Amino acid sequence: MKKLVYCLLIAVLAACSTPKEEKKDVSAMSDDELRAYADTLAHKFILTDGHVDLPYRMKVAGFILKKEIMDVSVRTPEGNFDYVRAKEGGLDAPMMSIYIPSSYGVTQEAKNLADSLIGMVEKLTTTYPDKFALAKTPAAIEENFKAGLISLPMGMENGAPLMEDLANVAYFADRGINYITLTHGKDNQICDSSYDTTYTWNGLSPFGEEVVKEMNKQGIMVDISHVSDSTFYDVMALTDVPAIASHSSCRYFTPGFERNMSDEMIKMLGENGGVIQINFGSSFLSGEVREKSEKVREHMTNWLAENGLSYRDSTAQAYMEQYVADSAINLFATVGVVADHIDHVVEIAGIDHVGLGSDYDGVGDSLPTGLKDVSEFPNLIYELLKRGYTEEDIAKICYQNVFRVWNAVLDKSKELKGA
Repeated sequence: MKKLVYCLLIAVLAACSTPKEEKKDVSAMSDDELRAYADTLAHKFILTDGHVDLPYRMKVAGFILKKEIMDVSVRTPEGNFDYVRAKEGGLDAPMMSIYIPSSYGVTQEAKNLADSLIGMVEKLTTTYPDKFALAKTPAAIEENFKAGLISLPMGMENGAPLMEDLANVAYFADRGINYITLTHGKDNQICDSSYDTTYTWNGLSPFGEEVVKEMNKQGIMVDISHVSDSTFYDVMALTDVPAIASHSSCRYFTPGFERNMSDEMIKMLGENGGVIQINFGSSFLSGEVREKSEKVREHMTNWLAENGLSYRDSTAQAYMEQYVADSAINLFATVGVVADHIDHVVEIAGIDHVGLGSDYDGVGDSLPTGLKDVSEFPNLIYELLKRGYTEEDIAKICYQNVFRVWNAVLDKSKELKGA
């Protein structure tokens, strides 16, 4: 017996004395080594993206190409997302945006469109079961990651499909919706939009207050991207759980652009336990790019009117491309500017409150140099490593911060349903 205890003691001491994995000395790495390390981390950690507009891209392709479903199991010549490029970039859980344009209004057609787009995502997983899988929880994403599958969780962009029926919150939760962006480009039945100066409700509507409470109960994350400032503060005062901004950036770099979050809002979101997931659109990242884009837009609007053309005409597109080239106008931010936004959030709210929400397939050709599609996530990790971010920091940004919020929302749902 004594001999057995002695052997067990030796084994315990040996385990305790086993050296931990050495931390990488980034400062001693060559540029090639650092890029290889960044690529390793992109594939080592679960990498989530809070907002990818693939479903609506598939809808448009179906209308134009008459295809029931786009084959994104192979490398596609268009768009920012497909399976091959996602694997190259280490993207494991792109949140599929169930995008409902504001033009649909609060109608049955909006709800029908949401159902249709959800169906498209579901069909991706049944058509390519060796590549994609649904995921309604962080635990499901972790299991899919172990199996080498890309998870396709879903968030609904614009709460219009809820119509004016609170029961639809539970309905969409059952359909796999993990967050709802309360509105989009216009005020709706729930709240005011950052893009709309009507200020219908001056924040949340009475129905919107009930929606937020019901989302807490049903385990759906509240997404405050696109909402007005007053709506944001109403949500912060009402929600029982942390919220997210699934695809927003810092207003500090884009003064006057209310679609982005102010420093005060970012701080409050952090105090609430929430996460802001940085949007990669160049106009979200740089005030300078916004100003240049506005000048190009003004010039093109006048030119189109003079020539009786629309933006969709190939002649107009060719003219704009040549105009920008001849004018030497740079309309793109860089991967470094994305890192600047992450730095800013960390400075204000802390490392636990920032993530990634690219808006791939949703911001057109405005993506920054170095982050043109989902294959280029390692470029951002490389930039963060150069700035002194650790492996632990990278893991938080890639998935841990969002998973913490998501799990908190699910736990609160169980508590509220139990009550």
